[in-house]
Amino acid sequence: MGPCPAMSLFTRKAKFLLLLALCLCVLAWIATLTNGPVKTEQEPTLPQVQNEGKEDAELKLEEGPEKSSAIRNQLDKPAEDKEEQEEQGTEDKATKASCPDESPLLRGEMKLSFKPTLTLGQVEGENQAVVEGQYEPADCTARQSVAILIPHRNREKHLLYLLYHLHPFLQRQQIHYGIYIIHQAGDSTFNRAKLLNVGYLEALKDYSWDCFIFHDVDLVPENDRNLYTCENQPKHLVVGRNSTGYRLRYKGYFGGVTAMTKEQFFKVNGFPNTYWGWGGEDDDLRIRVQLQGMKIVRPLPKVARYTMVFHKRDSGNEVNQDRMRLLGRTPQMWRKDGLNSCSYKTLSVERPPLYINVTVDIGMPPSAARVKRMAV
Repeated sequence: MGPCPAMSLFTRKAKFLLLLALCLCVLAWIATLTNGPVKTEQEPTLPQVQNEGKEDAELKLEEGPEKSSAIRNQLDKPAEDKEEQEEQGTEDKATKASCPDESPLLRGEMKLSFKPTLTLGQVEGENQAVVEGQYEPADCTARQSVAILIPHRNREKHLLYLLYHLHPFLQRQQIHYGIYIIHQAGDSTFNRAKLLNVGYLEALKDYSWDCFIFHDVDLVPENDRNLYTCENQPKHLVVGRNSTGYRLRYKGYFGGVTAMTKEQFFKVNGFPNTYWGWGGEDDDLRIRVQLQGMKIVRPLPKVARYTMVFHKRDSGNEVNQDRMRLLGRTPQMWRKDGLNSCSYKTLSVERPPLYINVTVDIGMPPSAARVKRMAV
């Protein structure tokens, strides 16, 4: 009888220790399971904080007082769009080499034709590779993407002649291009400079163009070696025209047809918006270019030749009598008057085969606006 109570006590202690050990193992296992999820819930914390900081920064940028910041956003956004466009065309471009520096399709001096019977349908039929105003070379990748901006109102015949010659001219240069017609609605005084600012801003909504050609509707190029591309400095393409004996109109002339990169035009804050009527805005742009330390370059005179299609002075585009006063203020006003102050209302954007037609309401001269308010 003596050993039994001792053995029973020993058994109870062993069972207790075994049960205690099992409990500890279960607790350890539960702790392991608990720690895992806690860790995974904490991991996203840092990225969430970073995203919130980025959103705050973007909000402050949009709410900034300078309109030029919004324009800079507009310049940067198409760059992202261009990356998407380039990705979409990667397969095509992978099979195409870059177009040569000098296109083998160039002919040099051309004989121009201005048939009164010419129709838009005929021009479309001869340029079926142009889609909604844009063209890309089929057998090589263009070295530059170029937007041609043409201010317009009541010049349908001039526009037809220009489209007839300009499309094959540009295609032989093997560039990717888009032709934008910026049409001023209404009968208020014409404002070429403001329309070109509008064209620049609207074209960038479509594509991140490398180069912009600011082109009068009544000037037709005579030589396809006059390249519609941009260089390291702003380029003036009209060295001579038939109406001036193929001589430069005057020293410093920077009108008619000019070429500037997206960055160059932004740097000078574009054209002024305050030149209503004919004259002065191209000289204002030249002063802006010079104030930024840039130099105007020109092609050879025998290449940069144009035919000016004759026309009478348009009603609503009379000589700007205020242009000399405005030119005297350019050094003080160029930062305030330009792309960052260009207000307008887009009425329509149409895309027929040969061009993109942007119709806009750009307002009226301050004097006319005052008269209208007084009448009311």
